[in-house]
Amino acid sequence: MSEITELSLALTADDERNIFGGNDTYIRKIEKSLHVEIIDRNGELHIIGDKESAGKASGIIRELVQLSRRGTSIEEQSVDYAISLKEDSVRTKENLSENVLVDIDRDVICHTISGKPIKPKTLGQKKYIDAIRNKMIVFGLGPAGTGKTYLAMAMAITAFQREEVSRIILTRPAIEAGEKLGFLPGDLQSKVDPYLRPLYDALYQIMGTENFIKNMEKGLIEVAPLAYMRGRTLDNAFIILDEAQNTTPAQMKMFLTRIGFGSKVIITGDATQKDLAPDTRSGLDVAESVLKGIDDIAFCTLTSSDVVRHPLVQKIVKAYEDYEKKAANKQKKKSIQKLERRTRDGK
Repeated sequence: MSEITELSLALTADDERNIFGGNDTYIRKIEKSLHVEIIDRNGELHIIGDKESAGKASGIIRELVQLSRRGTSIEEQSVDYAISLKEDSVRTKENLSENVLVDIDRDVICHTISGKPIKPKTLGQKKYIDAIRNKMIVFGLGPAGTGKTYLAMAMAITAFQREEVSRIILTRPAIEAGEKLGFLPGDLQSKVDPYLRPLYDALYQIMGTENFIKNMEKGLIEVAPLAYMRGRTLDNAFIILDEAQNTTPAQMKMFLTRIGFGSKVIITGDATQKDLAPDTRSGLDVAESVLKGIDDIAFCTLTSSDVVRHPLVQKIVKAYEDYEKKAANKQKKKSIQKLERRTRDGK
C-alpha cells in the first residue's frame, strides 16, 4: 500500500482566486485526475495522497501560481495541459523543467491590435515556434485547434514589422473552387475568398484592419490561391501555405521550387482532413517522405495535447485519433490474414 503524504502550500487570496476556478472547478479537476484530496485551511493548501500523486499535484499548483503571478489568465486548458505534462513526463521518463509552463509563457511572439499577447501555450507549440525561428522551411502538422496557422501568421507579421522580410504571402489550395463554387458570382479570387477567410481573420486581429488594407493595397501582403504561385520566384518573403493536405504532389513541388533568397516558408496541414479525391495522394504526405533529413527543413507534429480551443475539442480530436488508429490496426490485421490465406492456399 502506498504511503499517504500531506504537503502544504501557502497561497495568497489572489493566488486562490486565480487558480481555483469558478466553484473550485480547477482544484477539483486536479483532485480527480491525480486521486488526491486538496483542502484549503486559512490560506494554506493541504494536499493529501500517495507520495507521487501529492508531489505531482503540488508541482502543478505551484506552476499555475507562477503563471498567475505573471499576469497570465488561468483557463481550463492551462490546468488540463499542466496535468497531462506531469503524467506524460512520468510515463515517458522525460526530464522536463520544473517551470516548463512558465518557460513557454515567457515566449511572447507579438501582441494583437487590442494588446493581447500571442504566445505558445504548449510544449509542442513552443518547439514549432523555435523551428520557425531557426529553419528556412517548417512543416506544421497536426489536427484542428493546435494553432498551426495562427502562430505561423503571428511569426510572419512579426518578421514583416521588424523588416526581416519585405512582404507576406499567404496561400491555400482552392480545390473547392470547381463545381462546388461555380455558381457563385465574381472572378476566381471572389470564389476562393471564403476558403482564405481564416487567414484574413488572423491578419485583422494581429495587424488591424486599416493597417492590413494599406499594406495589401501596396502589394506588401498578398492572399491568393495556390494556383497563383505558378511561374513566380518569391524572394525576401514570409510565405505560408495553409491546408497543405489538399495539395497534389505536383502542386507541392511547384510551390517549394518557388522559394527564393531571403524567404521563410511555413507549410501547415492536417493529414486527417483531406478533401482530395480518394485515389489522389496528398502532396503533404509525399513531401514528408521525400524531404525528411534535409538540413534547414523541419517537421513539427502537433497532437491532441496541443489543442488550445475549448477542452471538448481536445477530447473530440483525441477520440478521432484513437478511432482512426484502431481502424488502421484492424485493416492491417485483415491484410495480414488475407496474405496468410493466399500463402497457405499456394496462390
